[in-house]
Amino acid sequence: MLDRPGRGRPQWTHSPWLGTIGGSEVVTECSEVRGNTKRRSLRPRNSIIAMPSPTSQLPGRVVFVGAGPGAADLLTLRAVDRLRAADVIVHDSLVPDLVLDEVNPTAERIRVDRELDQRPSPGTATGRLLARLALEGRAVVRLKGGDPTVFARLTEELEPLRQAGVAVEFVPGITAALAAAAAAGVPLTSRDSASSVTLVTGREADGKPDGIDFRSLAGLPGTLAVYMGVEQVARWSRELLGAGLSADTPVTIVSRCSWPDQRIGGSTLGDCAGDFATQGWRSPAVVVVGAAVPPASGPLRGQLVLATRPAGQEGEIAAAVRGAGGECINVPLVRIADPPSWQQLDDALGRADTYDWIVFASANGVRGFTRRLAALGLDGRALGTARLAAIGPATRRQLEAAGYRCDLVPDRFSSEGLAAALAGRTVRGRHLLVRADRGRDVLRHELESCGHHVEEAVAYESVALESLDPDTLAGLDAAPVTWLTLTSPSIADAAVRLLGPRLRSWRIATISPLTSAALARHGLRPDAEAADATATGLVDAIVRHEAAGLRPPAESVETAKLPPTSRG
Repeated sequence: MLDRPGRGRPQWTHSPWLGTIGGSEVVTECSEVRGNTKRRSLRPRNSIIAMPSPTSQLPGRVVFVGAGPGAADLLTLRAVDRLRAADVIVHDSLVPDLVLDEVNPTAERIRVDRELDQRPSPGTATGRLLARLALEGRAVVRLKGGDPTVFARLTEELEPLRQAGVAVEFVPGITAALAAAAAAGVPLTSRDSASSVTLVTGREADGKPDGIDFRSLAGLPGTLAVYMGVEQVARWSRELLGAGLSADTPVTIVSRCSWPDQRIGGSTLGDCAGDFATQGWRSPAVVVVGAAVPPASGPLRGQLVLATRPAGQEGEIAAAVRGAGGECINVPLVRIADPPSWQQLDDALGRADTYDWIVFASANGVRGFTRRLAALGLDGRALGTARLAAIGPATRRQLEAAGYRCDLVPDRFSSEGLAAALAGRTVRGRHLLVRADRGRDVLRHELESCGHHVEEAVAYESVALESLDPDTLAGLDAAPVTWLTLTSPSIADAAVRLLGPRLRSWRIATISPLTSAALARHGLRPDAEAADATATGLVDAIVRHEAAGLRPPAESVETAKLPPTSRG
C-alpha cells in the first residue's frame, strides 16, 4: 500500500521553543506536513515535543551552521533543524549540493566566492550580504564547511552583522581534523606520545604581519593537523623540517573527507610533497603530522576503484568499496538532465489515478517523477490507488526517501524480472512506465503480451559527456586506479570513448550482462560481472575476483578498438 504525503497519519515536525515574547507564555511551533504543504501552528508548553534549544526560526537573524566535512549524515541534529527552517542558505563552494538537496531542497541558495584577491575581503563581502538578507526579514543560515569558528573567516563576516545590529547564533560542526582522524582511524592525542593537538592553516593570508612560528610548532609534544595545505605542501613541510622535525615523521593524508571520492594515504614529512603529486590527493585535504595510517584491512585493501556514476549518485558503490577496505573515486561520464519536453509526463500525471501500477525503471526516474509532480502543484493524492513498483533496491529506496511506499520489487533486478513479477498481479491492468529517454522496450513488450495496457513517460535523459577536462584526466593518470566500474550500457560506451587506452591498464567490473554486452561491442570483456545488478553485487564481484587471484586475459584488451582519449 501507499505511504504518501497526504495519506494516513500526518507527519509532525517539531521546531525548538521560540522563547518568552513580551512576558507571554513560552510556546512551541509545530508544523504539520501534508504533501508539499506545511501548516504551522502553536502548541502550549506542556505538549509532547522535542527538547528545547535556542531559537532559530525568527526572521531577521543569521544562524552560522557548521556543515561538517561534507556528508549529510555528519550534520548535527541542530544543524538539520536550522537548515530546514531557513528561507535562504548562504553556503561555501565546499558544501556539496547533495547535502542541501537532502536537508532543504526548497530554500534559496546563494554560493559565496572565497577568492583571496577579492576586494573587499571575501568575509566582509559575505557579511554584508548576510546583513542585507537578515534586514529583509528572512530566516538566514550561513552554512560553512567544517565548524564555523575554525579557519572560516568568521571575524570578517561578523563585523557587518554587528554594525547592522543583526542577532546571530552559532551551531557547531565537526571540524575537518576530527573527521579526518576518525576516517583514517588515527588518534590525535596519546597519553604516551601526543599530549596536545594543534590546528594550523597551510595557507596564510597575504600580507599577514606575523606568520606561523614553525619552530614553536615543531617543539610541541603533540600532533599537528594542517588545513588547506595542498597547494603549499612543499612550503610548510620544508619549514617544519627546517625547524627540526625528522624527515621520517609519519604523516596521514585524508583527501575529501566523507565525500564519495574520499581517499586516505600515508607518507612521511620528507616525502609528502612529492607524494601529493604522484598520488593525486585532491583538495580539500587534512594532513595529520605525527600520526601513521594504520595498516589497511579487508579484501580490497590497497585497491583504488574508479566509479563512473552521474555526479552525486556514486555513494552506494563508494560505501561498499570502503566497507571492503578499498578506496573509491568517482568521475562521471554521463549527466542526468530534464527531458526535452515534459508534456508526455505531464499528461500521465494528469491521469495518474487511473493506473493500476506506476512502474519505475531507475532511481533517476523516481527523482524526475516526484520533482515534476511537485512542480505541477500535486502530491501523493494525485496517484489515487495506483500501486508502485521499482526495478531494484536503489529505486525502492529513492521512492521511500520521497515519502512513498513501494509495493513491489522483483527477485531479479532487471526488466525481465520486473515484467515477470508484474505479469499476474492484475488482469488487463493499466501500467505507466516511468523511464529514461532511451533504453530497452522489454518491459513494455512483455506486459503488452500479457494483455496489459502500457503507457510510457520519459522523466529524464542520460547525456554522455562530450569530453573530460585535462585536470580530471591528469588526476586519473596520477592515481593508482586498479578497477573501473560500469553500471549501464551508455556509461560503458562513454568509458571507451572518453577514457580510451587507459582501459588497458585497469580491470573492469560491470553491473549486468547488458553492460558487459555493450563493452563487448568495443572488443572488451569485463574481468568481473555482478550476480545482482546492485552496487553491493558489483563490489562483491570485484571481491570474488581478487580472492581468486585472477588477472585480465590479455586478448580482452589487446584486440579492443579503443579511440584516443577525448579531452576538454
